[in-house]
Amino acid sequence: MSVIEAVRGDLTVQRADALVNAANSTLLGGGGVDGALHAAAGPELLEACRRVRRTQYRDGLPVGEAVATEAGQLPARWVIHTVGPNRHRGQDDEALLAACYLRSLDVATELGAHTIAFPAIGAGAYGWDPVTAARVAVRAVADHPRIGIERVSFVLFNDQLLDAFRTELKGLQR
Repeated sequence: MSVIEAVRGDLTVQRADALVNAANSTLLGGGGVDGALHAAAGPELLEACRRVRRTQYRDGLPVGEAVATEAGQLPARWVIHTVGPNRHRGQDDEALLAACYLRSLDVATELGAHTIAFPAIGAGAYGWDPVTAARVAVRAVADHPRIGIERVSFVLFNDQLLDAFRTELKGLQR
């Protein structure tokens, strides 16, 4: 059984086998978590993402899908990129948000990762409220078999998100 935890912190400095990037479909960097990971990883991450675009996802990574690249200068082996649904654009299907976590865990399992760190996918510029984002994320991770994954960390950038995720995690213990 793996540990699922919520911590306040900076995803770019987390020591985990895999860090999950709340990417945009271009995979070429952006704002928020995506921009921070690209900045911290150095040019190797951008080049790895360009390779993925040339070879696997010429039209961009679809919402709810996930793909791994090497992590560049980050303290991880891999970055798993996933694109959350954008509520501001009418993408309000919770199943698509859950798919980001489920597919990321599938990819992590395929890679042989033992530890993975997630941001609150969609809870920034894509407009998902903290309570809904936390509920969907925690339930998706709890329902996934996580074969070989020993620790799942939700690394959250503010107290509101941290509280929402901790509340959901307490609900698992009941």
